[in-house]
Amino acid sequence: MTISKQPTFLKTQADAPLTIAVKAINEQGEVVDKFIACERPLTVYLNWRPIVTLMTLGARPEALALGYLKNQGFISDVKQLESVIVDWDVNSAAVITKETTEHLDEKLAEKTVTTGCGQGTVYGGFMDGLDDIKLPTPQLKQSMLYSLLNNISAYNETYKNAGAVHGCGLCEGDQIKGFVEDVGRHNAVDTLAGEMWLKQEMGGNKLFYTTGRLTSEMVIKVAKMGIPVLLSRSGATQMGLELAQKLGITMIARAKGRHFLIYNGAENIEFDATPPKRNKD
Repeated sequence: MTISKQPTFLKTQADAPLTIAVKAINEQGEVVDKFIACERPLTVYLNWRPIVTLMTLGARPEALALGYLKNQGFISDVKQLESVIVDWDVNSAAVITKETTEHLDEKLAEKTVTTGCGQGTVYGGFMDGLDDIKLPTPQLKQSMLYSLLNNISAYNETYKNAGAVHGCGLCEGDQIKGFVEDVGRHNAVDTLAGEMWLKQEMGGNKLFYTTGRLTSEMVIKVAKMGIPVLLSRSGATQMGLELAQKLGITMIARAKGRHFLIYNGAENIEFDATPPKRNKD
């Protein structure tokens, strides 16, 4: 996803190499040329206060910083942003806002290490406002899900070259509107959340795809984006399912090829392309 017109407060559009060429020895004892995923720290500052250091691939770091701060409840009004600057020379993302940040100490004092790859961290205020979220009820077709999964196979470029990353996609029907890869799925979802927030884009007509597990953290972040459908090629956790049920998110896991498991919201899906049953013999 790209921003058609860069807001004036976005002072940078920093980039960094996503993979690096290395040599490895294969099982035959041969030297082979391969690529591995890059990983670098990005310390996010809010009004000059260090908030968190994210280990990231480095794709679209401005959106990552904003999405993280928005999802954690540190900022809420895009119109109050004064500047966003990413500097890879010092591995920092500095966000300046006119919003009050006098309650940072209270929020930062309550920290939870999540199950996210690379150990994600959430702070006090992360679950605030969940009771106020009202998501629309989606109407999906099985055939559309198959088409979407087929289209997604064209993405995951870094994973195909180097592995070691997760991918997340923002989708409308079977079309992928934005796709991000990162070393942690929580970074990828924050990046897409940041881009949606910058564009003031609504999520009610969208579906969120991830290669990672459907944990409580993923469900909450997608709910805050206003997206009613969560689709993953991986599995789900018990707390993730409970929150999906509470928030009304259609949760589909183990989705690959023509297979999927609906853990919540099966009534929202029309089974119009049921594959033949496999012979159990």
